[in-house]
Amino acid sequence: MATEPETQGGLVFHPLDQFIVKPAFGDGAVNWYTVTNVTVWMGIILLAIFALFVLGSRGRAIIPSRVQSIGELMYGFIYKMIEDITGKDGVKYFPYIMTLFVFILFANYLALIPMSYSPTSMIAVTATLGFGAFIAITILGFVKHGASFLKLFWMSDAPLFLRPIIAVIEVISYMVRPVSLSIRLGGNIAAGHVVLKVFAGFAALAIASPAAIVGIVAIYGLEVLVAGIQAYVFTILLCVYLKDALHPHH
Repeated sequence: MATEPETQGGLVFHPLDQFIVKPAFGDGAVNWYTVTNVTVWMGIILLAIFALFVLGSRGRAIIPSRVQSIGELMYGFIYKMIEDITGKDGVKYFPYIMTLFVFILFANYLALIPMSYSPTSMIAVTATLGFGAFIAITILGFVKHGASFLKLFWMSDAPLFLRPIIAVIEVISYMVRPVSLSIRLGGNIAAGHVVLKVFAGFAALAIASPAAIVGIVAIYGLEVLVAGIQAYVFTILLCVYLKDALHPHH
């Protein structure tokens, strides 16, 4: 007579399950038109951004409220970053860069809410942001400078016999930029959430619970820093790449 397999004891948890894309309402297959957990949280991100920058500053008070002050500080911070890195001619691209910064920042911080979803942990989202910015900046470089944009890859100050080698290295480095942008952002956010999930799983064990709780608090505090740092790093690299498109010379 066949017997049921013996149940294995021990702690079982799946830290990667938090990244599964599934329908937000009901069950079934995920199609291109399905409202998923990713869709819902992206909507929440947009609503939070709208609340801060539109509703929070609708009074346009001379003495700003706390909410308006936050929006103004973020506005001034990104504007100054673009101006310092790219120069005055880069300020016209402020709306695009500011939009990316705010989206990534809000996505990272809202993902720290328990039971939330992190869109920036998905390579599909970060790759769209990274490759989209890379393609736009590359097109801008050729539109503004034509074939002269290729001077970006030619180091005229180097010895003549080294210039072709350096040019190949520069081209490879340039093509890796969108991969670096997307993997750095997605990898750091996903890794942090996985570690939090692992510590949360150990917290279920009575013997490991005190240490696991301390670990959760420490990792959560680190993730608060990482959430802001990753948005900053993505933005400052974007400004550097924009500078290369506007001023393609070594």
